Amino acid sequence: MKKVSIDDIIFFRNFKFFRGAKVKKRVLSGMRPTGPLHLGHLLGVLKNWLSLQESYECFFFVADWHALTTEYENPHNIKEFTKELLLEWFSVGIDPERAVVFIQSDVKEHAELYLLLGMITPVPWLERNPTYKEMRENLRDKDLNTYGFLGYPVLQAADILIYKAQLVPVGIDQLPHLELTREIARRFNYLYQREVFPEPQALLSEVPKIPGIDGRKMSKSYGNAIFLNDTPEEVRRKILSFITDTQRPRKSDPGDPEARCVAFQLMKLYLSEEEKEEVISSCKSAKLGCRDCKQRFAEKIIAFLTPIWERRAKLLQEKDWFDKVREGREKAREIAKQTMNEVYATILSAKSAYLPV
Repeated sequence: MKKVSIDDIIFFRNFKFFRGAKVKKRVLSGMRPTGPLHLGHLLGVLKNWLSLQESYECFFFVADWHALTTEYENPHNIKEFTKELLLEWFSVGIDPERAVVFIQSDVKEHAELYLLLGMITPVPWLERNPTYKEMRENLRDKDLNTYGFLGYPVLQAADILIYKAQLVPVGIDQLPHLELTREIARRFNYLYQREVFPEPQALLSEVPKIPGIDGRKMSKSYGNAIFLNDTPEEVRRKILSFITDTQRPRKSDPGDPEARCVAFQLMKLYLSEEEKEEVISSCKSAKLGCRDCKQRFAEKIIAFLTPIWERRAKLLQEKDWFDKVREGREKAREIAKQTMNEVYATILSAKSAYLPV
C-alpha cells in the first residue's frame, strides 16, 4: 500500500474543497460561560451571529477553557453557565442545524494545538498584548499572574486555526488579538516550510455601546444589566430605574433626550425612525413625561423578549435539548483531527529552519 504523504493530504483536502460548485467561507466565534447574557450580548454579538449563520459556514463554541483564565479559583460555576449559555443561544435563534455549535473542552485537539503553538510563540508577543495589560489593571481583585492568563491568546489562536477559519467577527478593539493569531500562523508556516494555516481575516462588525441602568456600559459585573432570562416584572423595574434627563426635574420642563437621557440611548436601538422622532418631539415639547416614556419602552422590550422566553420555555420541556450540541461536537472533532494530522505530518517532515524573533 502506498504511504500517504503530507502532499497527498493537502491535495485531497483542496480537491474536496474545490469540487463543490460554491463553498461558503468559514466563520469562527465563541463566548466565555461566565454568567447570564444580557441585552448587550444580544445586540453586540448574537444579532450578528444570527445574520452570519445564514450566509457562512459558522462554528460557534462555548469557550469554557477560556473561562478558567480568570475564574480558575471558582470553576464550579462553569458547567452550569455553559448549559445556560447554550440555552440562551438556542432561545435567541442560533440554529445547530445551520451552524456547528459545540463546547471547546469537548474537542481536546484545541489543547493539543495550543501546546504546539505555545512552543513557537515568543513571550514578548504576549506581553505586548494591550488587552493583557488592560485586564490586569481592571481585575486587580484577581490574581492574574499565571501562565494561562498570559498565554490565552495562543489558545485563542488555536481555536481559530484548528478549523482554518477564514473570517473572525471582531470589534475594532479586538483586532490586536486577531493580528497575533495571524502572526502565529505565519511563524508556523515559515518555520515548518509549508502553508498549513491560512491567515484569518477580520469580519469587522459595528458593536453598539449598550448603556446600562446607570449610564455605564451594560455589564453583569456592574449590576446594571437587563438579562435575557429576566421576568417581565424585572424588565419593567429595571427600565423604570434608568437614568433620564437630569435637567428635567418636572414633566412640564422641556427635555433633550438625544443629549442628556441615558434611557434614550438604549431606546433608539429598538425604536423605528418615526418612533424616535415622536419621542424626541414629545420630550422637547414636554408632552411626554420620563416615567410614561420608560413605561412604554418597557412594554416594547417585553414584546421583543417574549419570543425568546417562549422558545426557552419550550426547550426546557425537551429533556434532550442539550443533545443539540452532539452533532456539532462530532463535526468539530472530525475537522480538528484532520488539522492535527496535517500539523504533525508537517512538523515531522520539515527540514531545519531558523526564524529570528
